[in-house]
Amino acid sequence: MISIRKALPEDASTIVDFQIKMAQETENLVLEAKKLMPGTLAVFDDASKGTYYVAVKGDEVIGCLLTTYEWSEWRNGTVLWIQSVYILEEYRGQKVFRKMYEHIQQIVEQNDAYKGIRLYVEKGNTRAQKVYTALGMDGEHYRMFEWIK
Repeated sequence: MISIRKALPEDASTIVDFQIKMAQETENLVLEAKKLMPGTLAVFDDASKGTYYVAVKGDEVIGCLLTTYEWSEWRNGTVLWIQSVYILEEYRGQKVFRKMYEHIQQIVEQNDAYKGIRLYVEKGNTRAQKVYTALGMDGEHYRMFEWIK
């Protein structure tokens, strides 16, 4: 049985490992654990930065995601962004992300301050795009642009 829970600080090294794997897999980027760990721990130290959630099977963490916050004056509320999604390869296709997404969706449904959920996906990650579409998410409305220092 797979359960979803808020991540704990002791999950940080697993989350860092997942982020290294995700960056390599989706964007062919090599990330360093020593750089990732302080940024990951910062989320646990300051809840305004976001919240990590993990999928757990038995004692094993098999997936993670991070929610962060976007204020929407149009909606007079907060939109949760899902990012840093990673599911261990051997658990993909078993609806682990669906379970995580539905957990976040339930949090949004139960809190009037939350108005919706957004995420971004790497353009070439068609497998993830199919999953998001199957969950009823709409990828047609916006296109993301960025500038990163």
